[in-house]
Amino acid sequence: MVIRVSSQFKKAYRALPSMIKAKAKERESIFRNNPFDPQLETHKLHGKYKEYWAFSVTGHYRIMFRFNDNETVDFMNIGTHDIYK
Repeated sequence: MVIRVSSQFKKAYRALPSMIKAKAKERESIFRNNPFDPQLETHKLHGKYKEYWAFSVTGHYRIMFRFNDNETVDFMNIGTHDIYK
């Protein structure tokens, strides 16, 4: 699976605490093996983000992403629920 990251994702990732960055890398590894692994709590978003999905990094942090095709995913943003505003 190819994961591309948006400039918004890169900017938000750089601002994260080290502990969250480490957890995000761990979750990305799980995501690469199975985007719908129950540990990730992957879910479809609604409203203005209806074309996106999200999965949990921790209880408060999420990665918002979009499936492009069977092999390519775009990570759009990472952060708390504020990323949906």
